[in-house]
Amino acid sequence: MIRERAYPVEPWHVRETRLDMDVLAQSESVFALSNGHVGLRGNLDEGEPHGLPGTYLNSFYELRPLPYAEAGFGFPESGQTIVNVTNGKLIRLLVDDEPLDVRYGEVLAHERVLDLRSGTLHRSLHWRSPAGREVRVNSTRLVSFRQRSVAAIRYEVAVADDKPLRLIVQSELVANETLPPQSRDPRVAAVLESPLEAEEELTTPGGGLLIHRTKVSGLRVAAAMEHEIESPARTTIDSEGYEDWVRTTVGCVLEPGQKLCVMKYLTYGWSSRRSLPALRDQVGAALAAARLDGWDGLVREQREYLDEFWDAADVEVDGDPEVQQAVRFGLFHVLQAGARAERRPISAKGLTGPGYDGHAFWDTEMFVLPVLTYTHPAAVRDALYWRHATLPKAHERARTLNLAGAAFPWRTIEGPESSGYWPAGTAGFHIAAGIADAVRRYVLVTGDRQLEREIGLTLLVETARLWRSLGHHDRAGQYHIDGVTGPDEYTAVKNDNVYTNLMAQRNLLAAADAAACYRDEAYHLGVTDEEAAAWRDAAVAMHIPYDDELDVHQQVEGFTRLQEWDFADTPQDKYPLLLHYPYFDLYRKQVIKQADLVLAMHWRGDAFTVEEKLRNFLYYERRTVRDSSLSACTQAVLAVEVGYPDLAHSYLREAALMDLHDLNENTRDGVHMAALAGAWIALVAGFGGLRDHDGVPSFEPRLSSRLNRLAFALQWCGMRLRVDVRSHQTTYALHHADPDAALELRHYGEPVRVTCAKPVTVPNPPPRANLPPVEQAPGREPLLRLPENPI
Repeated sequence: MIRERAYPVEPWHVRETRLDMDVLAQSESVFALSNGHVGLRGNLDEGEPHGLPGTYLNSFYELRPLPYAEAGFGFPESGQTIVNVTNGKLIRLLVDDEPLDVRYGEVLAHERVLDLRSGTLHRSLHWRSPAGREVRVNSTRLVSFRQRSVAAIRYEVAVADDKPLRLIVQSELVANETLPPQSRDPRVAAVLESPLEAEEELTTPGGGLLIHRTKVSGLRVAAAMEHEIESPARTTIDSEGYEDWVRTTVGCVLEPGQKLCVMKYLTYGWSSRRSLPALRDQVGAALAAARLDGWDGLVREQREYLDEFWDAADVEVDGDPEVQQAVRFGLFHVLQAGARAERRPISAKGLTGPGYDGHAFWDTEMFVLPVLTYTHPAAVRDALYWRHATLPKAHERARTLNLAGAAFPWRTIEGPESSGYWPAGTAGFHIAAGIADAVRRYVLVTGDRQLEREIGLTLLVETARLWRSLGHHDRAGQYHIDGVTGPDEYTAVKNDNVYTNLMAQRNLLAAADAAACYRDEAYHLGVTDEEAAAWRDAAVAMHIPYDDELDVHQQVEGFTRLQEWDFADTPQDKYPLLLHYPYFDLYRKQVIKQADLVLAMHWRGDAFTVEEKLRNFLYYERRTVRDSSLSACTQAVLAVEVGYPDLAHSYLREAALMDLHDLNENTRDGVHMAALAGAWIALVAGFGGLRDHDGVPSFEPRLSSRLNRLAFALQWCGMRLRVDVRSHQTTYALHHADPDAALELRHYGEPVRVTCAKPVTVPNPPPRANLPPVEQAPGREPLLRLPENPI
């Protein structure tokens, strides 16, 4: 954990004021740049030292074996792992004959700044070589949102002492970098070591190109670079290349105070189908486009793109500057993960690191896509088209499991199940309902009937068919879904998980409604009136377990009669439990890894009364250990709703600062995209009280004692709604809408009509009083409690 504040609190920047080798890998994740297609970890320009090198392309992977001690029918046999592709970030500097390496000589000053408004990473360095010569280096790096294949670096070196100085800049493309071990299994390690085979190398006077192919998956990748040089002195430029690297060398002698500036343009492309010449031409054309705009043009386009995004998505937090910085940091990374993914997945780590092998999970639909739906819906459209493109693999998986419809994978890159058999994953069918809910929400918020007709209906139908084959009616007519795992991975392969059943219920009804709306399209999918009626019957009869004695819902059938976990005798150094106790023990006890039934009360809050939510929250709060970064934001949302906004604020801080403080001690492998999205969810759905259960946006805002004001923007059917929450009142205003447009919403259940003519301000009711105290499991209180004094 980064126990001290590594990054000063600023509203629009993440600033590193000194180079700390102990958290180098974490900072590489924090400072990663991406546009959803290309991802560059925040490694130092010179490449070394590093925590973990990384350059990634969305969905560029290698196949690897999935080992089992004993195989079984239906076990996936191979997985997919994201590949570290050709590194184009490398710019080495020799000062006279001394290579710039921060481990040698003396670092007189070092700073890196991630600018959330400009979308750039800036580094400034003042270094004295072992021979006593001084230089100042300023570099700025970006991955273009406008030009999908393009990244660029401006690298500037100035003489910082009083004598002429010979400078040599070596700018490189390097494939098959040596990486720290990524697997203890020798078979897997063999696949991931030097995964790229050279196909073509080309050099030009000012750059070069490398084309490689993966050994097993057969994917082809091309990377190209070109340079522009600005120098007051005579400069030499040469390029050379070999199968795994191309280097352009720039040399000059500068007088005191003079500067050498190198602009490096990078382009990437990959394909499983296109020929080598076609890929070569693609990256060449992208280079030409980048050079046409030039460095200043790329920077201007980046700022214009982000100005538009922040106008539609910014969240203002008055009262907790750390959260203000963190929520913008989170939104920036969520945007980076999806902006130009373009019908490819949004993975759990985005393109910031190799964590989880680069796989997408249910996190995408249930945490990341809700945020993007309201802030950048075009990215959601592409993400749903990607899921639709994987339907053939989901159909195949369903057949293997003897099910109908589509069984979407627990984790994947391209579509097939990439997780070895594991009860918590293999039985995690709730991902299907998450996909259906993402379709429902996207269409509701955007009004995109074309997507609903083209792919939304199909996704709803095929997931409904899965639930109809997975569940069954009992003798009394109730509908059960047995042998599944809900979001809580410590309670696996159980009957009637409430979250799963309620989300499946909504899925079934949405599919029946969509089939009735698009009868011709439904007919072509083979949907009959009888099948749609069966979906409705199952939804109406869905069994929701309840403990009448304790007066709470059971997370799964029989959960409340399980043995209690012995929290008192569980040392703090034994968390997370999954690393210190057998799953067999966890599965048999009342201990919860992450919000499960509480998550159901968020996304299906329409299925619970206010009193039920309070009783359920108090019961499950005492049993939830938050061994997952997904949990805190959901606990924040419900804590606000049931009347504990200060507790919610502490959970908000945990979600928002997950990576800036490295709370789970694994940010080195990439940032936690769902937790970063969770900061927005905790603020907007928690303190802003946003819900969309019945097709109308509704709000029940409530601030913590620390917050003076919360303001956020949402997109709804082409309009931008701005919500400004104060302790006693909330103001709703429309922007960027037709002058005659109006939006119907609800404020604490009461209808409010908002027009462009003027904002509407309504009072907030007083907070709930006389609530019972909240207890957490011993030692599992929020990691970052609400500070006593302002920061």
